[in-house]
Amino acid sequence: MNTTTGTRPRPAPDTAVLRATGVTMRFGGLTAVRSVDLTVDAGEIVGLIGPNGAGKTTFFNCLTGLYVPTEGTVTYRGRVLPPKPHLVTRAGIARTFQNIRLFAHMTVLENVLVGRHTRTKEGLWSALLRGPAFTRAERALEERSMELLDFVGLAPKRDHLARNLPYGEQRKLEIARALASDPGLLLLDEPTAGMNPQETRAAEELVLAIRDQGTAVLVIEHDMRFVFGLSDRVACLVQGEKLVEGTSDVVRRDERVVAAYLGAPYEGVPEDPADAVPAGDLDPAGGTRATRPEGDTP
Repeated sequence: MNTTTGTRPRPAPDTAVLRATGVTMRFGGLTAVRSVDLTVDAGEIVGLIGPNGAGKTTFFNCLTGLYVPTEGTVTYRGRVLPPKPHLVTRAGIARTFQNIRLFAHMTVLENVLVGRHTRTKEGLWSALLRGPAFTRAERALEERSMELLDFVGLAPKRDHLARNLPYGEQRKLEIARALASDPGLLLLDEPTAGMNPQETRAAEELVLAIRDQGTAVLVIEHDMRFVFGLSDRVACLVQGEKLVEGTSDVVRRDERVVAAYLGAPYEGVPEDPADAVPAGDLDPAGGTRATRPEGDTP
């Protein structure tokens, strides 16, 4: 006998780490982002793609408190995020930027220590008096920072100035600094821009390792091979609107995505973007070549 007749099944638990609903950003008469919905679940890597000027970085800025959205809401683990970057970081979201923003004249270790500031409890008087509690806290901060440097492969260079690191290692350091705030969600803005193939493969392994440690990842990227091979889901923005969202296979075969990147008309677009590749735009696997960041226009 079925004793469950007439009862409703319990809803599945909400696994969303990030939920953006109807996010719109206007600058005067210009709408840079229009009614974008996006969800990132726990343990998930989500890719965000789109041509230059599509509004990807503007959308990131709305998620992290650098911009206050004109309309819409952004929640982290069910709570509306405050429109202040440091409070967003404290809530559990960290990010990197298109253009590397390290403290060039500080050491590698010092850069990561800066990233721990939202997780420290010691105040001004504790720092001035330098008592036992401060000493213990300072030791714990350095130990955690060294763990992160070891995780990204930069522990041997702890005392090097950030400006003296090769480009790929500066990217790694920026990620380590972001991880220093112990985020539940990491936002990466073009992490492979300007990298050679070896550095790109290392970046892919690092992002997967970050996810495996329990941190969800949302990544903007122009390197299609990188983002399609890495992501559980991919969303495409075009002219500030979300054009399509789905698995990598679904998105890369969508004729509207191909048209947005290649300028081809919607009708008659080949099923596989790799079949419509003009030399110099996409590689034979359907991925764009990594380039130095050009920036997103609002």
